[in-house]
Amino acid sequence: MMNIRSGMLSRWICAPLLLVLAAAATANAADLPDFTGLVEKYGPAVVNVQATGNPDAQAQNQDPNDQQDVPEIFRRFFGPMPQPRDRGTRVSMGSGFIISADGYVLTNNHVVDGADQVTIRLSDRRELDAKVVGTDAQYDIALLKLSATNLPVVSLGDSKSVKAGQWVVAIGSPFGFDHSVTAGIVSAIGRQFGGADQQYVPFIQTDVPINRGNSGGPLFNLNGQVVGINSQIFSNTGGFMGVSFAIPIDIAMNAVDQIKTSGRVSRGMIGVQIQNVDRANAKALGLPRIGGALVNKITPGSSADKAGVQLGDVILGFAGHDIVTSADLPPLVGSSKPGSKADLSIWRDGKTLTIPVTVGELPTDKEALASARGGAAPAMAGNPLGIVVEELTADQRKQLGISNGEGVVVTRITGSAARRAALAPGDVILMVGRKPVKSIADFNATVKGAKPGDSIMLLVRREDQTQFLALTVPTEKDKG
Repeated sequence: MMNIRSGMLSRWICAPLLLVLAAAATANAADLPDFTGLVEKYGPAVVNVQATGNPDAQAQNQDPNDQQDVPEIFRRFFGPMPQPRDRGTRVSMGSGFIISADGYVLTNNHVVDGADQVTIRLSDRRELDAKVVGTDAQYDIALLKLSATNLPVVSLGDSKSVKAGQWVVAIGSPFGFDHSVTAGIVSAIGRQFGGADQQYVPFIQTDVPINRGNSGGPLFNLNGQVVGINSQIFSNTGGFMGVSFAIPIDIAMNAVDQIKTSGRVSRGMIGVQIQNVDRANAKALGLPRIGGALVNKITPGSSADKAGVQLGDVILGFAGHDIVTSADLPPLVGSSKPGSKADLSIWRDGKTLTIPVTVGELPTDKEALASARGGAAPAMAGNPLGIVVEELTADQRKQLGISNGEGVVVTRITGSAARRAALAPGDVILMVGRKPVKSIADFNATVKGAKPGDSIMLLVRREDQTQFLALTVPTEKDKG
C-alpha cells in the first residue's frame, strides 16, 4: 500500500515539475532570436566576389598577416584558391554586398588587391564583371560597380550604436559555400591592432563564426541593418577561433563617399607619435589616473607643432571625446576632415589645458625613415640611473635625422632600473623629464639630483621610433 501511495505521490510531484521545465524550455526558445526574416529579405544582396590576377603582383600586395605559417596572429581571410587555369593567373574569393540598386558593391580591398579581373556572382547565380571604382588600403575598403539595375540592396545601419553583447549575423561565402549564415554576439567595440595601416579603424570584435571567404561580407544587427564589414580573424590555424573583426559601416561609407567624390580617401592628422600611459608614466607625470596618449614625438611644422603641443604632454581628449588609451586617438583624428578645427585636452605639468588645433591631412605615400643605431664608445662617468652615455657622432646624427646639439647615445647599462625599462646600448636619450638633453654633462647634471624612489621620464629614440620610458631610481633595498 505504501509503495502504491509513494508511486502516486511521485507522479503528482513529477507532473508539475515536467510542466515547469517544459514552460522554461519554451520561454528560453522564445528568447532566442530568429534570423530567417533577416536572411530572406537581405540575403539576396550578398554576393560572392572572385578576383583573378597576376600571382606575382598579388604576392607583392599581400599583407604579412596572410601568411599561414605565422601562429597566433590576425589574419585577413581570402576564400579557397582554386587551381589556376594557367600558370599566369591566381584566383581568390571573398564576399561583398550591394549598397545601391544601380550596382555599387562594397567589399574589402585585400579581396581585390592586385586583381586584373573581378567577377561578381549574385544570389540568382548570375555572374557579372565588376569595375573597381576605388580602394583604400588603410580602411581596407574597395568599391566595385556592376553594369546592372534593379538589384537587391542591404539596409545600412549606424555602427556607433553597436554595443557589446548585442546579437549580430554574418552572411558570406566561407570556403566558397555561398550565402552561409552564421550568428553570434558583439564581444567588444573600438578594437585596434596591427601596424600603422590599421590604426585608423576602431574594429568591432565578435564571436561570429568567420572563416576564409567571409572577407568583405556584411555584419547585420537584429534590425537587418549592416553595421560592419567582416575583415579579419585572430587565428593560429587560419580558421574560426571565436575572435573576428569587422570594419564599422560608418567608417566604410565615409570612404565610399570620398571615393565617389574625389576618387580617393583623405584622413586627418595632427602630427604626433604617441604611446600608452602605464603606471610608472602616470606616477612620473603626476597624473591622477592611468590613461590618455603620451606624446613622444612631434612632426616639425605639423598641426600639433603649430598649436603648441609639447613632448611629454598627455592627450586626454580630442574634439570632446575622451582618450582612454593611445589607440583611441588615431581613429578620431583620421576621421576628421582636413582643415577642420578641434580642441585637444592636454595634461601638462600637473594641469589640464585646452589647446585648439587645425587638423592637417595625412600623406598618402609612406615616408622613407632613416634608421641606425649608435655604436659603442669609451665609457664616461655614471649616474644614479646606471646609464653611461656618449656624444653622438656626425654620421649617427645624419643617419638618425637628429640635429646638432640634441641627444646623447647610451653606450652601457649598469643599473637595474634601466635594464627593467628595456633601455639598451645604442638608444638615444633626447630628454630627461621635459628638459632637452644636449651633452653628456647636461644629461648627468639633470639626473644627478634624483633621489631613491623618484620616477624619471626619459624620451628615447631607437632606430626610427621615439618613446617615453619611466625609470625609478633604485633604493638601497633594490640594490640588494
